[in-house]
Amino acid sequence: VPFTQGLHYPCFPSPEDSITQGLHYPRFPSPHHCRHFSANACLLPVCQLAGAAVTTVEGVGSTKTRLHPVQYTDCGLSPGMVMSMYALLRNQAAPSMEQIREALGGNLCRCTGYRPIIDSCRTFTQESQCCQGNGGVGCCMNAEETPGAEPSTPRLFPTEDLLPLDPTQDLIFPPELMRVALTEPQQTRWFRGERVAWVSPVSLEELVLLKSTHPQAPLVLGNTALGPEMKFRGAVHPLLISPSRVAPLFEVTHAPQGVWVGAGLSLTQVQMVLEARVEALPQEKTELYRALLHQLRALAGQQIRNVASLGGNIVSALPNSDLNPVLAAGAAAGGSREVPLDQDFFRGFRTTLLGAADVLVAVFVPETRPGEFVRAFRQAPRKENALATVTTGMRVVLGPGAVVRDVQLYYGGVGPCTLRAARTGQALLGRPWGEAMLQEAYSVLLEEVVLPPGAVGGKVGFRRSLTLSLLFKFYLEVQQALALMVRPGPGPGVPERELSAIRPLPCCIQPGQQGFQEVSGSQSEQDAVGRPVMHRSAPAQATGEAVYVDDTPPPQGELFLALVTSTRPHASILGVDVSAALRLPGVLDVVTHADIPGHKARSFMGYEEELLADKEVSCVGQLVCGVLADSRDRARRGAAAVRVRYQDLPDPVFTVGDAVQRESFFLPRRRIERGDVCKGLETADHVHSGELRLGGQEHFYMEPQSVLVVPVGEETEFHVYVSSQAPTITQEAVAETLGVPSNRVTCHVKRLGGAFGGKVTKTSILAAITAVAAWKTGRAVRCVLERGEDMLITGARHPVLGRYQVGFMEDGRITAADLQYYANAGNTVDESPLVVEKMVLHMDNAYNIPNLRGRAVACRTNLPSNTAFRGFGVPQAAAVVESMITDVALCLARPAHQIREVNMYRGLSVTHYGMRFDPENLWRCWEEVKGRVGLGPRLEALRSFNQDHRWRKRGAALIPIKYGVAFSEAFLNQAAALVHVYKDGSVLVSHGGAEMGQGIHTKMQQVVSRELGVPSSQVYVSETSTASVPNSCPSAASYGTDANGMAVRDACQKLYKRLEPIRTKNPKGSWDSWTRAAFLEKISLSATGFFRGPDCYMDWEKMEGQPYSYFTYGACYSEVELDCLTGDYRTLRTDIFTFPPGLGLYTLEQLSFSPGGLLYSRGPSQYKIPAVCDVPLSFNVHLLPDSNNPHAIYSSKGIGEPVLFLGSSVFYAIKDAVSAARAESGLGGAFPLDSPATPERACLACATPFSQRVPVSEPGSFTPWALYI
Repeated sequence: VPFTQGLHYPCFPSPEDSITQGLHYPRFPSPHHCRHFSANACLLPVCQLAGAAVTTVEGVGSTKTRLHPVQYTDCGLSPGMVMSMYALLRNQAAPSMEQIREALGGNLCRCTGYRPIIDSCRTFTQESQCCQGNGGVGCCMNAEETPGAEPSTPRLFPTEDLLPLDPTQDLIFPPELMRVALTEPQQTRWFRGERVAWVSPVSLEELVLLKSTHPQAPLVLGNTALGPEMKFRGAVHPLLISPSRVAPLFEVTHAPQGVWVGAGLSLTQVQMVLEARVEALPQEKTELYRALLHQLRALAGQQIRNVASLGGNIVSALPNSDLNPVLAAGAAAGGSREVPLDQDFFRGFRTTLLGAADVLVAVFVPETRPGEFVRAFRQAPRKENALATVTTGMRVVLGPGAVVRDVQLYYGGVGPCTLRAARTGQALLGRPWGEAMLQEAYSVLLEEVVLPPGAVGGKVGFRRSLTLSLLFKFYLEVQQALALMVRPGPGPGVPERELSAIRPLPCCIQPGQQGFQEVSGSQSEQDAVGRPVMHRSAPAQATGEAVYVDDTPPPQGELFLALVTSTRPHASILGVDVSAALRLPGVLDVVTHADIPGHKARSFMGYEEELLADKEVSCVGQLVCGVLADSRDRARRGAAAVRVRYQDLPDPVFTVGDAVQRESFFLPRRRIERGDVCKGLETADHVHSGELRLGGQEHFYMEPQSVLVVPVGEETEFHVYVSSQAPTITQEAVAETLGVPSNRVTCHVKRLGGAFGGKVTKTSILAAITAVAAWKTGRAVRCVLERGEDMLITGARHPVLGRYQVGFMEDGRITAADLQYYANAGNTVDESPLVVEKMVLHMDNAYNIPNLRGRAVACRTNLPSNTAFRGFGVPQAAAVVESMITDVALCLARPAHQIREVNMYRGLSVTHYGMRFDPENLWRCWEEVKGRVGLGPRLEALRSFNQDHRWRKRGAALIPIKYGVAFSEAFLNQAAALVHVYKDGSVLVSHGGAEMGQGIHTKMQQVVSRELGVPSSQVYVSETSTASVPNSCPSAASYGTDANGMAVRDACQKLYKRLEPIRTKNPKGSWDSWTRAAFLEKISLSATGFFRGPDCYMDWEKMEGQPYSYFTYGACYSEVELDCLTGDYRTLRTDIFTFPPGLGLYTLEQLSFSPGGLLYSRGPSQYKIPAVCDVPLSFNVHLLPDSNNPHAIYSSKGIGEPVLFLGSSVFYAIKDAVSAARAESGLGGAFPLDSPATPERACLACATPFSQRVPVSEPGSFTPWALYI
C-alpha cells in the first residue's frame, strides 16, 4: 500500500473533512461508464473498493509536477475541501454556487471562517466573471450600498496566475480496471483478516442464503452506521456481508402509481431518482418526492450521502431519522414480501420488525393524488450535516370542502423510535381544515407526545414545543397550497405576516469583500512587507505533502501508546489489573505512575497535577496508565482490556453553583475596583441586576494531540516530535519527568494543524508520558489521540457564570457596575488563575465606567481541567459586559448601539487599572463600520421587516472590542532567533514561534525580505527547534509575530551591518555576490537575534499596572434572521474590521456532560462547530488604513485573539431578534439568554404561544439527562 501522507485521521464517528478521498467506480450494474464521487476514507472499507480507482489529494496535483486548479486554496491539515471540489468538478465542470455549497457541506474547518475557500471555489462558476470572483475587493453588486467605494481597489490574488480548469487533463479511469469490470466473471469474493471475514455475494439468492446461515452478520454498504460502532465502540462482528454487487438492490423500477427504489442505492442516487421524477411528473403527484428531497439535502454531508444506502438508513431505525417519518407518512412499502413502513415497522430503539435473516431489497415510494399533501420538517443544532433534534413527516388527504379524509403525523426525535401521533390524527378526521381543528390538534398532540423531564437527549421543553410549531408550519403549508389551487398568484390566502413561518431562511452566499491598504508605489518589489502574500506552506497543504507529526515515517521498532482514563469523577483507586491487556497479541508493556523516573507531577501556579493517577482520580478522563503495542489498533484494544477498581468518594462537584456553595476554589482570587461603586449605584436613576452563563468551548483543532518520542544515542538523549505551541515547555516537562537535563531533550515542531491555546500544558503532559514509555522500552513511541479521546482528556475553554449589578441614568450613561465572574476550572489548576486575571482586566471592554468593581475566581470541580483557549477569558468577560449594556438598552427601550456610544472611552483615557491609552482607532473602527453598513437605514429596515413578519424576526448588533496584547508576565515578552546566510545567498531562519496555520513563518520571511533586501523565495524556515533557539516562549497572547519578528529583525540587522564593507567595495553587486565575498573574507554569515519586550506588570495589591504593550481595536456589525418557531437563524450580513469564526462560541458549540461527569459531546456527531452553512451571507472584512503602532514590528497589530470576541455580534443580533419576537407576546424589558444562543435557547426565549403551552418541570424535581456546563 503506498504511503498517502495527505489522508489524516482526526475524527470521531462522524464525517470530517480531512479524510475525504475521491472514488471512481464502473457504474453498477452497467459498467460502461464511470461514477465519480467523494467519500470518507475513515469509514469506507477497503474490501468494498475492489474494482474502484481511488484518488487521494496527492493524485490530484503535486508541487513536484503541477497543482490542479482546485488546489489553489485549502485550510491546512485537511484536504477535504480540495477533494470535495475535485469530485464535483469531475461531474460538473461549471457548477453553480448551490452545488459548490452542497459539495463543501460535509467539510469542517476551524480557522478560516470558510469565506476564502468559498470565494476561491466561486472562480469555477459563471459568477467568477464578477469583479469579486476574480480577486477584486469592491463588488459592482454593492454599488448602491457603498456609494463611496474607490474606483480602483487592490486585489488579493492575480487571476492571470490561476490555471484554467481543463477536464481533459484529469486522470482517466484505469483501462485495466474497466476491462476487469467488463470481462471478469462474477463470483463471490471472500477476504479474511485477523478478527473479521468479509464476503461479497453476487446474487440475491446467495445473499439470502448467507443471511439465513449467519443471521447475526450485518450487511455493509456505506458503513456509515456500522463503521463507527466497530471502530470506536469496540463492536466485533466475525462476518460482514457486503451486498454491493447484488443487482436487484440497485435497480429502479417505475410502476403505474410510484417507483421502486433499490435499497442498495446511495442517498445521492436516490436524490437523483427523485429529482428526475419531480421534473417529469405534475406537481400534484410529487408531494412525497419533494418532501423526501427536502430531507435528503440536509441529511449528513455529501461524502456520507454518496455511500450511505437507502436501506441502511431505514433499517438503522434511528430515533431521529430524517427519512423514516416521511416514508411512513407517505405510505411507502418495501421488499419481495411488501411490508408497510408505518408505526408497526419501527419496534423500538434501532429495531424494526425485520427478522435477523430478512433482507430489504427495494422501497416503493408512491405518487400522490389530487388533494393529498405531504411535507417534511427537521430541526437540528446546525442547519446542515447534523443529526436532527426533531423530524417530522406529515401527510393529509382532503376531500370536498377541505374536510380531512386521512392524516398521518409521524415524528422522529421524541421517543425511542419513529412515533406516529395516531390519537391526534384520529381527532382530525372528518374536520374541516381550519383554525378550530388546529387548536384541538395542539391539545391532543401535547397529551399524546409526552417526554419525561430527564428523557434521553435532553431539550425536553424544546422538543415538545417543536411538535406543536412544526404542525403549525404544516397547517400553513397546506392552507397556502389550497389558496393557490383556488386562485393562483396573489390573492386571499394565508396572511403575509403568517407566511413568514413557512418561507425558507435566505441561503445564497454573496461574494465577500475585503478591504486593505496597498503598499506605497515606492516600496521595492521584493519587499514583501504589507503585501498580500500567500502562506508559504499553502501548496504543500493543498496537495497533502505538508508533514505533520503523525506523518513522520515510523522509526524501526516503533511502539504505539494508548491511554487508559478514569471512568469515575471522584474515587480512590483500589487496583489496576493489566493482565488481560498483556495477554493480547502485540501488547508489549504498560506504563504506570510507578514507572516515572523523575518528577511524577507537573507544577502549575503552586498546584501539582499528576501525570498518571496513583491513588485517586478527580474527573472522568483523568490519565491512569498507558498500554504499549506494536500497532495503533492493538494498543487501543489493550487499553480497553485494562481493568481499574475504584471506591467512589462522596459529593463530586460539577457546576459553578456547587463550587460556590462548597467554596471549592483555586487561589488566588482577583479583584479590581475603581471609584465608589456603592455611591454610583445610589445616585443612578435605575439599577438593574442580571447574569449571563457562557458555556465552554472545545478547541477542535483539526490535528489532534500528537507526539513521537525517539531515544537517540547512548546518553539518555531524546528527540521529541510534537504538535505544540510551546516547545520549550514540552522540553522542560520531558526532562523533569525523565530526570535528565534539558540539553538531552530536543523538541521539533514543524507545524501544527491548529492549536488555539490547547497545545501548551496538556501537550507537555502527554509528551512527558510518551517519553516515559520510550525511556522504559528503549524504543520510539508514538501517541496520537483520537478525536473523542482528545476532547475527553484535554479540557476546553472555561465555562463562566457572570453576574452584574449596574446603575445608569435615563440618558443611558452608566454610573456604576459591579461584576462577579466564576470560571469552571475543572479538576486541576492549569492556567485558570491567569484566565480569571485577564477577565477582570478586560471587564470594561471598550467602556469608561467611572465606578467599576470586578471580582473573579476559578472554581475547582470534578470535570476535566480546562485550559487556555484563544482569547484567554476575554471572550467571556467582554460578553458579560455587553450583556449588561444590552440589558440597559432594553430597560430604557433604546437602541443598544446608542448606549454603547454614550459609554465608550473618548479622548486620552485611563483604564480601571491605571493604564493610559488613546482610543482614537477604536472610534475610527466604530464609525467606519457604521458608515459602511448605513446603520440608520438598516435598523429602520429591520423594524419594518419585523412589523411585517409574525414568525420571522431580524436583529442586529454593533459590538466594539479593546484588547490588550502581550503577556502580563514580563518575562514571557522575549524572543530569540538564529539566521544563517549561505554562500549562494539563500537564508535559513530559526525562531521560537510555532507555525499553527497563522503564517508566522511566512511573516518571518517578510521580515528577512525587508531587512536583508532579498526576495522571499530565497528565505526558508524549516522548523522550530529547541536545539536552534533555546528558552522560547509560547506562541500565544497574539504576541508571537511581534516578539519573534523583532528577534529575526535584530539578527538580520546584525548580518546586514557585517556586510556593509562588502557592499561598499562593490555597490553594484548582487546579494549572492556579496555573501560569497563575505565568506571569502571570513565574515560570519550567522547571527543570533534577541528581543527584550516590554516590562508589563500588574500590582494586584494596589490594583494598578500596565499589563499590556498596547491595545488592538475592532468593531463588528452583524445582522440575523431568526425563525421564532424553531430557533434556526441565518447570519445575513457581517461587516468587520477583523474577525475570525468566533460565532461558534456564542451561538452553536455546546459541551454537555452526563450527571456523572462524563463528557457526552466527544466528536463532531455530538459537538457542532460552524460549517459552510453558517457563513454570513454577506461577509465583509476591512483592515483599518493608516493605523500606526509603534509597539510592534512594522506597525503590525496582534489580531489572533482580539477578534474572536467579535463573533458575539451574532449572539447579540439574535438577542435583538428574540426581543422583537417577545414583543409580539407582550413581553418587554430585559430578559436572560445564555451563551451559546442555540436554536433551543433562542426558540424558548421567543416565548411563542407554542413554547408557552409546554409545561415546565421544576428544577431539582428530576435528574436531567445532561448538564450543560
